Amino acid sequence: MPDSPALDIRGLRKVFFQDSPEGPLGLLVLDDVSLRVAKGEFVSVLGPSGCGKTTLARIVVGIEDRTGGEIDIGGRPAGSPGPDRCLVFQNYGLLPWRSVVANVELGLELQGVPKSERRATAVQYLALVGLTGFEHHFPHQISGGMQQRAGLARALSTKPELLIMDEPFGAVDAQMRTLLQDELLRIADLTGATILFVTHSIEEAIYLSDRILVFSARPGRPVGEVPVDLPKPRYEVKARELPEFSGVRRQVNEILTERTDYYHPDHASLQSD
Repeated sequence: MPDSPALDIRGLRKVFFQDSPEGPLGLLVLDDVSLRVAKGEFVSVLGPSGCGKTTLARIVVGIEDRTGGEIDIGGRPAGSPGPDRCLVFQNYGLLPWRSVVANVELGLELQGVPKSERRATAVQYLALVGLTGFEHHFPHQISGGMQQRAGLARALSTKPELLIMDEPFGAVDAQMRTLLQDELLRIADLTGATILFVTHSIEEAIYLSDRILVFSARPGRPVGEVPVDLPKPRYEVKARELPEFSGVRRQVNEILTERTDYYHPDHASLQSD
């Protein structure tokens, strides 16, 4: 019997309600979203502004309620937030009063892992992301790219079944973004992580992903799927320069142009949610 997917979403629906003089008003943000992510797969979600990409990430991790539908993580119904999944935000999410190593320890601490064990694990994952020597610095003492790597180390240290990343490189400059993309691919190769990645950048989605899911305008739902069959490791083969890269970009552009009522072919990327 085949293994259960890392993530299985069926018929997901999300309505935001707000009060008005006429009574509660509902805004349908996600409607009939169904998708699967296999173990060890890297899947990107791409779509126009307001299509619910970030809402989807928050629902999957369990910090936003869903209006309808079912979500399974590793074959089990997803409930409240737990160690089986972790969300990496764009704004790093580091606590300013804790050192880098103490920030990485946080998830392990909440799980009740003994101090000596969690310190050793945190140091191991800081080495994995290239932050050895910065363990006792505080967030304000390191760069934005280093903060994001510390946030990634914290997420990976709990060994989640599913890593959800919501525009994680949106706050850094273009050069650092490229470096962090390569770092993420290297870490994913080493750890076998399963990643659901939310982005507004077509180039980023192609470079990182095994598969791209294109979402419609609100209410968001998958309207296209593009496999990315580029050689790996992509940071060693200069994947962006390959003709296959341009071919995938054309496929994504065609779906966005024909099915989202948003995209203009002269745009290099979409606006974030």
